[in-house]
Amino acid sequence: MGIGDVYEVTVGDCTDVHYVDTGMYDVAEYGSIYIIDAERPALVDTGIGARHENILSAMESVGIAPEDLEVIATTHVHLDHAGGAGYLAEDCPNATVYVHESGKRHLVDPGRLWEGTKHAVGDQIEFYGKPIPVADDRIETLTDGDVIDLGNHSLEVLHAPGHAPHQVVFYDPVVDSVFTADAAGIYTPSTDEMHVTTPPVNFTLDEALDDVAMLQDLDPEILMFGHYGPAETGDKLETYTEILPEWVAEVERKREELDDDEAVIDYFVERADTDTWGERKGRAEMRLNVRGVLVALDNREE
Repeated sequence: MGIGDVYEVTVGDCTDVHYVDTGMYDVAEYGSIYIIDAERPALVDTGIGARHENILSAMESVGIAPEDLEVIATTHVHLDHAGGAGYLAEDCPNATVYVHESGKRHLVDPGRLWEGTKHAVGDQIEFYGKPIPVADDRIETLTDGDVIDLGNHSLEVLHAPGHAPHQVVFYDPVVDSVFTADAAGIYTPSTDEMHVTTPPVNFTLDEALDDVAMLQDLDPEILMFGHYGPAETGDKLETYTEILPEWVAEVERKREELDDDEAVIDYFVERADTDTWGERKGRAEMRLNVRGVLVALDNREE
């Protein structure tokens, strides 16, 4: 697997779905977007704006011209999932951009989201590409229970606010698959490991666990991870329900011990996994996840 490579999803009985490694943060096996070669061709998520050309190239390799794309379905407005929406809307003039109703304002005017992202990710912002607006009349808002009709496929919308209030997941019953956004955590296929994702400022443990429970009730055959790639569901959701509260409890214990949030962050960053995505991204990912838990703990106390 390599950055920019396009793969057909062959897990289970999946048809018509491809994914591309967008090379997010200049590392492989972290960011993926999906191309559904349906009667109404669709993208699920866009990745960061700086990598939108990779998606256009991937569409071309699948046989979808920019003017033929009809749907850009964003799972949420975080820039690693929707940062390229404005660029792709410009390049694909007949596509409608779909987003949860609470996220629309951030696509129309991404300035506040850009500033918040710079604050959250620090020097990683160099990898992003500043987002550009999506015209109001190119956006269709979503709420729980909506369906995006793709002709021979469909995307059923399920609100999943534990990671962010504007997050949805999409269930495609034709291939019994869920495009999970960040609701099911992070998966690395090369190591077959699950990882937590708990960034600031909207992560809440209880709602995140509710989101996983919703996915368990749905019981799909395939999970289409935004980070990273498709996989058989197996016991991955059960694993996530175990490691997520354990992670939050670990940060909470260390905070009680050190009584200094910066010391807590430094403690975990020094122990970050640097094998999976390299030292820079591994440490940055850990910093982001610890900060998210600390914010969630503060909010729980209010």
